[in-house]
Amino acid sequence: MPVSAVDCVQPALQHTRDQLFRPFRLGQWSRLALVGFLAAELHTSGCNFNSFNFPVPQQRRGQEFLSTPFPHIDTAHIAQLAGLIAVIVVLAIVLFFVFLYLNSVFRFILFDSVIKKRCSIGEGWSRWHRAGRRYFVWQLVFLISEFLALGVLIGVPLACAGLLGWFRDMGEHVGRTALGVILLIGLFLIFLLLVAAVHLLAKDFLVPIMALEGVDFADGWSRLLRLIRPEPGRYAIYLLLKIVLALAAAILFGIITLLPIIALVLPAVLAVFAGYKAGLGWNVATVSLAIIGGTILLSVLMYLVALVSVPATVFFPAFAIYFFAARYPKLDALLNPPPPVLEAPPVPESPPFDAPPIPPSAQPIG
Repeated sequence: MPVSAVDCVQPALQHTRDQLFRPFRLGQWSRLALVGFLAAELHTSGCNFNSFNFPVPQQRRGQEFLSTPFPHIDTAHIAQLAGLIAVIVVLAIVLFFVFLYLNSVFRFILFDSVIKKRCSIGEGWSRWHRAGRRYFVWQLVFLISEFLALGVLIGVPLACAGLLGWFRDMGEHVGRTALGVILLIGLFLIFLLLVAAVHLLAKDFLVPIMALEGVDFADGWSRLLRLIRPEPGRYAIYLLLKIVLALAAAILFGIITLLPIIALVLPAVLAVFAGYKAGLGWNVATVSLAIIGGTILLSVLMYLVALVSVPATVFFPAFAIYFFAARYPKLDALLNPPPPVLEAPPVPESPPFDAPPIPPSAQPIG
């Protein structure tokens, strides 16, 4: 059983090859893509749509620029657009929490799929939705804690600077202000590292504990910290190695996913350009159509990215499982079940012992 994080790379690669290519099953591949997408296990560099510049005419005069058909928004529809924006914001918040709940359940489904080397979404949902609800509560608590900690991290230094009068005479406190900004940026980077570390520990190690012991996140963290305490250095090396591997996977699969990105985004850019040439303007109908089309395009694009990234979707959970199994006996027993005990064949019963007959000479005389 591998002990160090480096020792777990090769077994995780072998596990990935066995599950995906021995034999190759398109149905499992497509299901793992959906599970990986909903579990947020996508190791790509992301889809950067900012590199596609929409054609915008140069501004010759202020009024002439505002009168161009494409960027102009009719003032008569401002109220409708404001209402549409409010609906979009509310819908985005609702979708965020729905996705967070699905992410919580599918994190367990992904764990179960990698352990069994078989992906079944319906069976996984019926088995893990209760554990997913407990993990959803943890994600809500962690999210609220992040916002509160970030507010304290930024609010306290700003309040201290205001009490010291740095905002009234900023010209006299340039050096102190610069030093304070540098310190604040450093604290913010440390905060991001801590948040990332907690998130990785939760999805890699808290999920197996909650799955195998049926506990909530508080008891799960308590047991996980007891496992980390004897060897924090090995867990730190694991986190660093996983970050390096994730960066390598992001570069590799980011290059591979350029083809589906171009194949989907280029027609959308051409459609926008055609709409501009046709004189379409921004109104409630065109904004709604753009939002619906953009949402469909983004969903299809993310699924294609997940489809390409299935090897990484399997490898990284397997990497965490092999590392943690060396320290968590229940996971080790699940990953490496003991061989079945072969029962010995039944021994045939021996015939009953028959005493030899007494010879006549030995018989008693009557």
